This record gives sequence, C-alpha cells and structure tokens, in this order.
Amino acid sequence: MKKIFLILFLFAIMIAKAQTSGASQAGSQIELTAYVPEQVEGLTEIARNNLENKLSQIVLANGAGVSSGDSRFIITANVVVLTKDITPTAPPMQAYTLGLNLYIGDGMEGIKFSSCSLTLKGVGENETKAYMSALKNIKVNDPQYQAFISKGKSKIIEYYNLKCDLIIKEAKVLASQNQFDSALFKLSTIPGECKACYDKSAPVAKTIYKQFIDNECKIRLAEAKNSWNGSQNEYGASSAGESLIQISPNASCYKEAQEFSNKIAAKILADEKREWNFRMKVYQDEVAAEKAALKAERDIAVAYAKSTSINYTVIGWW
Repeated sequence: MKKIFLILFLFAIMIAKAQTSGASQAGSQIELTAYVPEQVEGLTEIARNNLENKLSQIVLANGAGVSSGDSRFIITANVVVLTKDITPTAPPMQAYTLGLNLYIGDGMEGIKFSSCSLTLKGVGENETKAYMSALKNIKVNDPQYQAFISKGKSKIIEYYNLKCDLIIKEAKVLASQNQFDSALFKLSTIPGECKACYDKSAPVAKTIYKQFIDNECKIRLAEAKNSWNGSQNEYGASSAGESLIQISPNASCYKEAQEFSNKIAAKILADEKREWNFRMKVYQDEVAAEKAALKAERDIAVAYAKSTSINYTVIGWW
C-alpha cells in the first residue's frame, strides 16, 4: 500500500512541475541535503545538528531548496579551531575563533562544486559553550552566500544537462525490471530549473507511471479474485476490497475491476440481503487523482526518501 502511495506522490511531483509557469520553473527548486561529517573537529552531536540546521537555513535563504532525504547534492561544512584563549575577566571565559568552510558538491561522486569561508568568534564559560557561541554567529543572510549558492546551483544544472540521457536510460532500465518506484524517483529528482532535461524526462515519467498502475492493477485484481474465490462471503468481500481500493482509476484494467466489484456486491446482496458498503475510487479527471494522492501521501514519500541512506564522499574538499 505504501509503495502505491509513493508512486502516486512521485508522479504528482512531475505533474506539478509541468504545470509550473515560466521558463525558470520557479516552483521546482534545486534541492540540497545538509550534511556535516562526524569527523569535524570539536563538534558534539548537538553542535552538529545545529550546524546542519544553519546550513539548511542558508540554502533556503538563498534561492535553493532543502531535500527531505539524502540527495546526491549536498551542502556541507568543515570547522577548524583557529585560536583558543582565556579572557582576562572575572570569572575567566573561554574565547574561540573558528574557521568555517562551506562546500556544495556531488556527495555521491565526491566532486566539489562551490565553496566559501568565514571566521566566527564565540565566548563561553567552557570550551563547549564557546564553540556553540561561535556557531550561533553564523548569519544565514550573509551576502557572500548568494554567489556560493548560485555557483553550486549552476554546477548542478550542468550535471543534469550533461547526464540527462543517461538518467532517462537508467530509469527506463529500472522500469523494465518492474522497479517503477526507483525509476520514477530517479526522474522526479530532476529539478524544473533544468528545463531542457526536465522537458525530456516528463513524458518518460508519464509512460513509466502508466506502466506501474497497469501492472499494479493486474496484481491487485488477481489478489481480489483469489480472496473472493477463497471465501465468497462478507469476509472474502472485505479482503477483496482491500486490494481493489488500491487500483488507480486510470489503470487499463480499472473497468474490469469495477465489474468484479459489482459482481461481489450482487452476490452479497443475494446471499445476505444487504448491500456491500464498498465503492471503487472515482475521480473526475486524472489531475484530480494526482492532487489527491499528493495531499494524502506526502508524508509516506518523505519517509521513503529519509530511509534511503547514502555514504557521502567529501575527502579532499578541505
């Protein structure tokens, strides 16, 4: 069931992108994953989470989007302790000077696209508080981030334009292996800002989506028939209904599924003298179905993205 909702969600993303007006496809941003390696000097778990939040804020404040899962493209940081001092105050305090280096790149292939550096100062009762104080001084609207983010976005667009045919080919191969969710997920990551590649991939995504719902329809209809043939009563009807309700109204065998549903309803009425309280899904048009799926199943798709773990390579970036 979750897999079906995910596919509907991913296809709805593609439709939403296609409906976005303007050549820039402003509603479909380049997305980055905020990632801070465990090896960064002096970072506690709390500090690492705070830094990742800051990176996400920088991305959002400068014209890009934050990925809900582990995407190929990342914004990451390295922190170097430049100085540690004791203040001549009563009581004495720890004073830190940190060098913060930010990077955008392809985390899967380990290719750096863009970088910028800044210096932070912080004071605290101990080293941990001084360190945290310095990180709090990161200003997410610092003007230098605009060029940093812009360069990273340009490189990402360049990546998709260069790799577009390969991405589409890989998606088709996945679909031929009935891995429709992976195929659509791969295509759905192409941002609208990569207009040439997006325009080329959108009809492929639509075709794969149709292949998915047709394949899923056959599977769910077979399940429903098995359930009903095993128990032609209210229990069997209920079990069959759980399969039938998962069939998309746009699937090729939807009409057959409706006819089978009506057959069950007639049998229940004849044997038990009451109606079977079940109705197949019906949408006025395809867009309505996609919007409904997008609204109802967004959280499931986000959970799927988060469950995809990637080991990033940032060796040599700093």
